[in-house]
Amino acid sequence: MDLVPALQEPLKKVLGPATAKVMAEHLGLHTVGDLLHHYPRRYEERGQLTHLADLPMDEHVTVVAQVADARLHTFASAKAPRGKGQRLEVTITDGSGRLQLVFFNNGVHKPHKELLPGTRALFAGKVSLFNRRVQLMHPAYELLRGDGDGAEEAVESWAGALIPLYPATAKLESWKIGKAVQTVLPSAQEALDPLPDSLREGRGLVSLPEALLKIHRPHTKADVADARARLKWDEAFVLQVALARRRHADAQLPAVPRRPAADGLLTAFDDRLPFTLTDGQRKVSKEIFDDLATDHPMHRLLQGEVGSGKTMVALRAMLAVVDAGGQAAMLAPTEVLAQQHHRSITEMMGELAEGGMLGGAERATKVVLLTGSMGAAARRKALLDLVTGEAGIVIGTHALIEDKVQFHDLGLVVVDEQHRFGVEQRDALRGKGKQPPHLLVMTATPIPRTVAMTVFGDLETSVLDQLPAGRSPIASHVVPAAEKPHFLARAWERVREEVDKGHQAYVVCPRIGDEDDGPKAARKKQSPEDEAEKRPPLAVLDVAAQLARGPLQGLTVDVLHGRMPPDDKDAVMRRFAAGDTDVLVATTVIEVGVNVPNATAMVIMDADRFGVSQLHQLRGRVGRGSAAGLCLLVSEMPEASAARQRLNAVASTLDGFELSRIDLEQRREGDVLGQAQSGARSSLRVLAVIEDEEVIAQAREEAAAVVAADPELEHLPGLRTALDALLDEEREQYLDKG
Repeated sequence: MDLVPALQEPLKKVLGPATAKVMAEHLGLHTVGDLLHHYPRRYEERGQLTHLADLPMDEHVTVVAQVADARLHTFASAKAPRGKGQRLEVTITDGSGRLQLVFFNNGVHKPHKELLPGTRALFAGKVSLFNRRVQLMHPAYELLRGDGDGAEEAVESWAGALIPLYPATAKLESWKIGKAVQTVLPSAQEALDPLPDSLREGRGLVSLPEALLKIHRPHTKADVADARARLKWDEAFVLQVALARRRHADAQLPAVPRRPAADGLLTAFDDRLPFTLTDGQRKVSKEIFDDLATDHPMHRLLQGEVGSGKTMVALRAMLAVVDAGGQAAMLAPTEVLAQQHHRSITEMMGELAEGGMLGGAERATKVVLLTGSMGAAARRKALLDLVTGEAGIVIGTHALIEDKVQFHDLGLVVVDEQHRFGVEQRDALRGKGKQPPHLLVMTATPIPRTVAMTVFGDLETSVLDQLPAGRSPIASHVVPAAEKPHFLARAWERVREEVDKGHQAYVVCPRIGDEDDGPKAARKKQSPEDEAEKRPPLAVLDVAAQLARGPLQGLTVDVLHGRMPPDDKDAVMRRFAAGDTDVLVATTVIEVGVNVPNATAMVIMDADRFGVSQLHQLRGRVGRGSAAGLCLLVSEMPEASAARQRLNAVASTLDGFELSRIDLEQRREGDVLGQAQSGARSSLRVLAVIEDEEVIAQAREEAAAVVAADPELEHLPGLRTALDALLDEEREQYLDKG
């Protein structure tokens, strides 16, 4: 008879269908193993009180406190016109603050008897505000002290020395989860250990069953520390093994080595450069050329600060492949960016991009653009140039991925701003080579080392952190529009001053402002207590009209956003690049790749609506020439708010790696494996990619050694099981493509 392993037992069999249904629907927990890995968020010590003074509004909380006062009021209402309505108001305290609990009518009887002054209990409910008083309406509660066996039993059964508080929902309070855990905890003894014995013993880690016991039922803080240290290792190690297996599999694939010709296209290109490459560009180029010369596919992540010259490095790699008889494709996330890349690359190459044309250089190739909005004739010509090999370089959007697109010999795929592409898109392009092509992934979003090791662990990483000579510093300032309206007026004066000097400016807004997105944006409130967040975000179309009539009257103001027809977008960018437009009011469509050296000023409206990395990206559009850049972050958020602190951080540093750490810490990193991509629950519960840098680095080394010795993990069944649990099919695909 085939028995289901204890940890795979469905919760409905163990806890009953009603509780199991709530756990599945609200917490994503389906099996005994899922519940055992639903760890407490924090612990309360019996006798130690939580801070009622710091309760977050509109959130479900669990607090330990003592009843200070309880009063029963009778009132008249529509339902009880003769004054028979009852309201029980209980005041609880923890020494740091007081909180009111309110119970109405039929719900008052039990708490009226039990919640007497001096009684201590756990209370759970949603924090709300009524008549300026913070309260919990009809909270659930569990007594901690008092007469009767029930209270003592509650203390003994789930409190222990430390009371675990679990991530909970309105339908399932923390202590109910705790009781369910108590039921399944004996099954922890059957948990298969994913860590090899030698690794566990060598690092002095407790066994997995012991760790699960200690995280759910600790007697001391040391128990919690032991458990967390062990469980962090599990998460880091299993993830790194998945990535190490990916690297191992890639190393087995065949690829055509691509070595640049001694006196070919790359040499001719380098000879015509009007500047010298930075040391960083030369070092990274060497890493890439070394990879291209091997007979298995390069998988390299190139991350560089905004404006560090990544496109130049990528172009030299593409030219090296063309030199070696292959073709190179660059995949860009938007048409604006694809057109911009095509324009700048053909300008940089000059006659070297005119292969087969009159006036083209002897060693020239053809550089073609392929986007979804091209006319039929231009598209046919581009497709023909690709299949015959006439075009050595193609730059395009997802249109490159369509079945009709065939290459003569695809040798290199460059993916720009890879986080904007889905798994299938990248995979489809890689599948167009006769053998797997080399892959270079570029991102201008600086990624802390640990995140690179975790998210892009199957890619080797190159970093460009030097700005090329001639790039100017960017001054950034926060403009508090609500507190100091004259600062905003001064911002528009600064824009006029830049235009008077012959420069140009961007104004960025979070919304377009056409009919489609107005009501939706108006509904999108994040924190009702902040007035600035109650109105819809400022919109491109509205702001452009106001500026043209008001503070920027007389200047040429143009608009750019993602819903414009492609030809119109291209025309707007060409006018701006040519200097015919003074001010471009745009959405974040200009966030990456747009290169207009004459643009020196940027005003970002409602800057608090953007993320830290996004603000840094946007700011990188100015200061690209010899004149200094200016970035003004306009916000109506109050000075003490978290949003303003975030803007102050952006204004205080130009170091993208520093900002990416701040961004990650504020976003609490979510699921580093890409929750959005996989749709699965977060795989990281105790591992924090910023704080646990050392664990991740060590886990990567250990994982590489384990996979080198046993790629199929035949001798490590526990590790195989953990890997299967981590990598459902979609998640594996996501990892697969980095």
